[in-house]
Amino acid sequence: MKQNEIIDMARQAGFVEKDAMFRSVYLANIKDLEAFAKLIAEKEREACAIMSDWILKEGGGTWGDAIRKREQS
Repeated sequence: MKQNEIIDMARQAGFVEKDAMFRSVYLANIKDLEAFAKLIAEKEREACAIMSDWILKEGGGTWGDAIRKREQS
């Protein structure tokens, strides 16, 4: 996942961006953290489903190879 995707999901979950000296700080409560975790899990599940579909349809290595490759993207 790219940094901009993570920041977008944090905002969707209710994190509030505050400007601190030279950087942004994100504030969240436990409800926001739970919503953020759900968004992350949904995105990862979808990525795994896409990978699974590809492996089953096209072949192309093992499940382990595919999981390791996801770390690099």
